[in-house]
Amino acid sequence: MIHQYRQGGLNIVTDVCSGSVHVVDELAYEAIARYESCGREELTEELAARFAEKGIGREEIGECLDQIEALKKEGRLFAPDTFAPEAGKLKEKTAGVVKALCLHVAHSCNLTCSYCFAGQGRYSGERALMSYEVGKQALDFLVAHSGSRRNLEVDFFGGEPLLNFDVVKRLVAYARSIGKEAGKVFRFTLTTNGMLIDDEVIEFCNREMSNVVLSLDGRKEIHDRFRVDFAGQGSWEKIVPKFQRLVEKRGGKNYYMRGTFTHANPDFLRDIETMLRLGFTELSMEPVVCSPDDPSALTEEDVKIVMRQYEELAELMLRREREGRPFTFYHYMLDPEGGPCLYKRISGCGSGTEYMAVTPWGDLYPCHQFVGEEAFCLGNIRDGVTNTALREEFRAVNVYARPECADCWAKLYCSGGCAANAYHAAGRITGIYESGCALFRKRMECAIYLAAARAVDDGNADS
Repeated sequence: MIHQYRQGGLNIVTDVCSGSVHVVDELAYEAIARYESCGREELTEELAARFAEKGIGREEIGECLDQIEALKKEGRLFAPDTFAPEAGKLKEKTAGVVKALCLHVAHSCNLTCSYCFAGQGRYSGERALMSYEVGKQALDFLVAHSGSRRNLEVDFFGGEPLLNFDVVKRLVAYARSIGKEAGKVFRFTLTTNGMLIDDEVIEFCNREMSNVVLSLDGRKEIHDRFRVDFAGQGSWEKIVPKFQRLVEKRGGKNYYMRGTFTHANPDFLRDIETMLRLGFTELSMEPVVCSPDDPSALTEEDVKIVMRQYEELAELMLRREREGRPFTFYHYMLDPEGGPCLYKRISGCGSGTEYMAVTPWGDLYPCHQFVGEEAFCLGNIRDGVTNTALREEFRAVNVYARPECADCWAKLYCSGGCAANAYHAAGRITGIYESGCALFRKRMECAIYLAAARAVDDGNADS
């Protein structure tokens, strides 16, 4: 499968199944588009007629077609899809192995963001804090079910996890105490709105957290429109200095400023630019996930604006890189040389099998976006996974289990997308979230364009 598009003055050709990306001239671009649908003589005549005014003759066209055929033989163009037979087998190799937990240490929050998918941290239930004993059992569960995996991941999540900071500290210490004996290495992350950050939190996070996700929606007027406290006061002025201090003490690494764009700010590039002015360079802006009738939901016109914003963001990134002022945008992180392994490309995030969320009471869910929906409770940390039918349903999820993905050029970049978004949009975890798919494809085009433009700058691109 081939995907072709033009961006930033480049003609880009991606070969879906090999992962190859080619930057080509106009002749090769047009030749590749028709290469598999007509014979060589017919194609030569078509191209000769089309490019005659540009002085391109049959000899040059023949050389171009020879190069295309050579790339095809090398498996870098028109590569066949040989992955489908393996799709159902990959997760079987890790059956019963859990590698990561999202610990909901606080089903409570000190902000009342109206667009929050978690219902201001309550997840459609009661406010609660995870006890140390429940958290300890969760870590024991992870170690006991991690098989031969050495590296384990734990994300402290909420609500606002710093409302339960003492338990977070104790759980990290406990994990460190059992890790060596169990032959495990724990990697911790924490997601916070920043309201409770102080010097102790900064010191602890910079010592113990491999990554910290900081919630900031960008412009003050946008951030304070949604991210307010119980008195209705915006949080921008309170959290920005704390975030700046944390990032400075962290050496500007291993963090993400994570924002949300909604109907109020489809022009989210202005929010990215605000974050840059504040000194933040590790950035992420996510589209809101909510009901279509929610006031925050993106409209069709908003999506058109967002598409243009993604392209302008890529140009901004490229311009700043050339000026020696680079920054990272999470969704544009793409390694065309290596990239994710075959397992990841086909099977995705592993929610419900390798990755699970744990509630303050110790219940297990496939991921944080399913928490609170009782039909998706897998079991608990004491008895383990008891809803084995549900686990097997998630184990069967892969990009080839989604019929709508069959002809999508981006399928091996998104691995079929998010099961939670699919369920909430289509009513099944093997469905798709159509508007999310459209945005993802645009992000991938921009990410590939960035990689291609860098290769051109370095003189390493195909021609």
